[in-house]
Amino acid sequence: MWITIILAVLLCMAVGYGIHEKRKTYRMIDSLLDKVLSQEMIVWRGGAYSDVEEGEYSALTGKIMQIQEVLMNHTKSARKEKEQVKSLVSNMSHQLKTPLANLSLYGEILGREELTPAQRARFADKMHRQTEKLNWIVESLAKMVKLEQNIDGFEVTDTKIRQTILDAVDTVYEKLEQKKIRLTMEPFEDRLLYHNRKWTAEVFVNLLENAVKYTEQGGAVSIRVRSYELYTEIQVTDNGRGIRREELTDIFKRFYRSPEVENMEGSGIGLYLSNLILEKEKGYITAVSQYGEGSCFSVFLQNCKN
Repeated sequence: MWITIILAVLLCMAVGYGIHEKRKTYRMIDSLLDKVLSQEMIVWRGGAYSDVEEGEYSALTGKIMQIQEVLMNHTKSARKEKEQVKSLVSNMSHQLKTPLANLSLYGEILGREELTPAQRARFADKMHRQTEKLNWIVESLAKMVKLEQNIDGFEVTDTKIRQTILDAVDTVYEKLEQKKIRLTMEPFEDRLLYHNRKWTAEVFVNLLENAVKYTEQGGAVSIRVRSYELYTEIQVTDNGRGIRREELTDIFKRFYRSPEVENMEGSGIGLYLSNLILEKEKGYITAVSQYGEGSCFSVFLQNCKN
């Protein structure tokens, strides 16, 4: 009889202990999940959660901490993307504001009956140039978004570089002629480089247009190609206004424009876009400049692996 009583007591104790342990585990998990939901860091000391001493709970606590870390990383990433979108919209608004305001003004002026044919032609030309600027900004923004979000298929192959450079020169040739800027290209051996012809031509167009824009009438622009073991360097050099040393680290940032050229045409997208393109081709771009004497931008593209 005593044995039966003792066994019954032990059984009750075991059941009670099991219930107590389950409640303790539930309270611990509930406490951990509360911290996850409130984004409060779970403190880990000496290999265990600070409120738990038993080693059997350490693995469970570690898993919950990993979940918290993943959720916090997703939250940070979402916040960062939100700020980037906010910044992009703000910058786009700023870039589009001026040409839109000018178009509105010129449209209003052209509606006046007292304008002479010569005045009407002049303001119509101004409106046309603002429309071109607006189209260029919108197209550049679209390209930038495509590259940043990987929307458009970006295929990179081993392609000869000469035609890529010539395509860019052909695009800006009229602007070179208008400012009577002398363009020279040193002879070089055409070679296969790892790049996308269409997008890389866009890089050279950006560099050449900047060279034309910031070089005085009758200035000079040169293109030089140098081959190394792993990369080939394509230099675009001008004898224009140059860039201050302290700005060389900023010129590739999205929408960056020097305070000195804020009143000149431009959007601050070209160099940022060029950098994005070259990153996708596993290439890169550098710049050196002597303020008041000119600049040299160097594009480095990978050589074809033979």
